[in-house]
Amino acid sequence: MTLKVAIVSNHGLQSEKTERQLRKLLAENKIEIDQGHPEIVISVGGDGTLLSAFHRYNHLLDQVSFLGVHTGHLGFYTDWRDYEIPELVSSLKENRGESISYPLLDIRIEYQDDKPAKHFLALNESTIKRGNRTMVADVYLKGEIFERFRGDGLSISTPTGSTAYNKSVGGAVLHPSINAIQLAEIASLNNRVFRTLGSPLVISADEWMEIRLQDSNDYMITVDQLDIQKDHIAAVYYKIAHERIHFASFRHMDFWHRVKDAFIGED
Repeated sequence: MTLKVAIVSNHGLQSEKTERQLRKLLAENKIEIDQGHPEIVISVGGDGTLLSAFHRYNHLLDQVSFLGVHTGHLGFYTDWRDYEIPELVSSLKENRGESISYPLLDIRIEYQDDKPAKHFLALNESTIKRGNRTMVADVYLKGEIFERFRGDGLSISTPTGSTAYNKSVGGAVLHPSINAIQLAEIASLNNRVFRTLGSPLVISADEWMEIRLQDSNDYMITVDQLDIQKDHIAAVYYKIAHERIHFASFRHMDFWHRVKDAFIGED
């Protein structure tokens, strides 16, 4: 049976050049390009391109694996370089369907009025902020109030997303074998009057989190690189998703090697 792949590329010159070479070699090796029903989705660019590919194909997560080619200086989700396309295509020919899976973030946004709730999946993270005003939100864990947060916002991340914005606001780096999500505060107000835990929280797979917001139409919510429309949001619910993302594992870098390569480099 012919292997079917889809290609998602950014518009950079090097990415376009790499995509042309990839398409040529795929055709020569009789690997079919099927943008609608692929078995493997290949992103060409950087981590942002892979995130775009994930959101384009997240309705097929039980059918596809992802594979990233990076054409810039750093790719946390990408295992192949742009000069390795011949080796990549050779590996595709020997593909045995093996993959490694990572947790995803399940997000449900509920509104103050009768507007239907919205549901999203995130590979990296979701953030909640409120314009240029202090955000006040009640944080519930498994339906019980934990704290009233005041500050710039909140970041909720997956283990793989723990190396992104979460890390920059003081969150811990979690290995993706840990099936959990993390809540990190963004510039919280802590004094004798207003108190929060002030430390990141790691939420297990059988728990969920609810962020109840004061009525306002100036909240800014992100889901990975997507900006969600501002509206009168009542609450946002977070938990580990039932779905998982699968990466083709015939060449998949160890997570801690990725972390070292991204933030420390070679000695």
